[in-house]
Amino acid sequence: MVHGPGQKHALLIGGTHSGCGKTTIALALLAAFRAGGLSVQPFKIGPDFIDPGLHARIAGRQSRNLDGWMLGRNWNTGLFRRLMMGSDIGLIEGVMGLFDGYDGRTESGSSAEMAKWLGVPVVLVVDARSMARSAAALIYGFTHFDPALQFAGVIFNRIGGKAHLEFLKEAVGTACPEVAVLGGIPREQRVSIPERHLGLVTADEMNLDSDWQKRLAALMEKHIDIDLLLAKTSFTAPSEKSGRPDGGKGDATPQTHSFKGSPRPIPESTVSEMPDGPQIAVARDPAFCFYYPDNLELLEQAGARIRFFSPISGQTFPEECSGVYLGGGYPELFAKQISDNTDFLQALRSRAALGMPIYAECGGLMTLGRFIETIEGNRYAMAAILPFGTRMLSTRKALGYTEVVLRKQCLLGVPGSVIRGHEFHYSEIIAPEEGVEIESVYDLRMRKHEASRPEGYRKGSVLASYIHLHWGSAPEAPDNFVRCCAEWEKRDKGD
Repeated sequence: MVHGPGQKHALLIGGTHSGCGKTTIALALLAAFRAGGLSVQPFKIGPDFIDPGLHARIAGRQSRNLDGWMLGRNWNTGLFRRLMMGSDIGLIEGVMGLFDGYDGRTESGSSAEMAKWLGVPVVLVVDARSMARSAAALIYGFTHFDPALQFAGVIFNRIGGKAHLEFLKEAVGTACPEVAVLGGIPREQRVSIPERHLGLVTADEMNLDSDWQKRLAALMEKHIDIDLLLAKTSFTAPSEKSGRPDGGKGDATPQTHSFKGSPRPIPESTVSEMPDGPQIAVARDPAFCFYYPDNLELLEQAGARIRFFSPISGQTFPEECSGVYLGGGYPELFAKQISDNTDFLQALRSRAALGMPIYAECGGLMTLGRFIETIEGNRYAMAAILPFGTRMLSTRKALGYTEVVLRKQCLLGVPGSVIRGHEFHYSEIIAPEEGVEIESVYDLRMRKHEASRPEGYRKGSVLASYIHLHWGSAPEAPDNFVRCCAEWEKRDKGD
């Protein structure tokens, strides 16, 4: 593996469509680079929690999300610059097809947009099953669609063998000789990744042991010209430094989008200088595993001290905590363990009654409800703080980007504040208690063909929603949450 001292490389793994093999090839390249002694910083474009977890297991460092719609250009480029400083290679896994993003009219949120923002060349993954010369037509279209985009080459996936690869090379060499064919991967069941209703199985549930990683690395070394790939992905690391990716202010939202209005300017944190900030408990285990690392970092930058705990392991949050953050994940798969953890559920109820701030997203919302009804029809009692239950469905209930406008003051800010995120779930709210009203504090701005709707359920000091918010779009939101926790802690202690 040819890599000179001080040299840096960066590449974006883009695909012709979802399911073409981007994730497997990204993981295999991470394994190969690491086996070659290189430090690799992984990234994932789009609102995704599962792929970054898989990246982290292979790369040995946390993968980070980049997003051209939820976050602004300054945030994305600042984060990328900062993390590239301590890495030999930056590997970015794209989302969907290379040019797919928020809508059909613009490149907002697409992998292509991000590649241009970061100045990174694209390695195009093409599923070559049942194709020969037609693959060249496909590649020609992708490489000529946007002249501003750089391409390092193409990797064919699921090829039928050496003869098939030769046909593909001949076709590309004739139709678009400027495109380097970096290699072809045969279908390899031993390194395939199982899937379920929310996508791939999480890293916490898979045995990504050293043997599996060695098979991935060997797959790349055998079938891909790694030296050619490195030669075509040389990257000059910028010298800028930053704390928050956008410095705590700047363009937190992209310039091109379809929603009306834009978030208010982001203020500097007024909490981060507290000498002894509040402790916030964060549930983290296979049932509660959907967190953006940026959100946790922003909590810490706002002055919070984070304490992790595992509800499915029988743990509850420490008594000294002044707030709780319940992220999304797969509570329906661990509903019995959560239901059996009566100490945890009772602690949520008692602290909610005392007014302690509790913030929950998706799976966290389900846990705060009366019960979770699994796909098999079994009901498991939950915290019963929110006056409804949730039921799993066999088909997807909601998917897509959304913009939250705060209608009322709450844990995340003041009326009119705007935060971006996404919604993706297979459950729905059912069985609301008769005569009990639940307050909604969000107004969701949907896509242009969808009407806005209320969401964001508040009961006292509890705020829960199906929306996975990225606080990088509005860093005042975690500031406000930490401030609420600090104020409650002060009242609780009688200061």
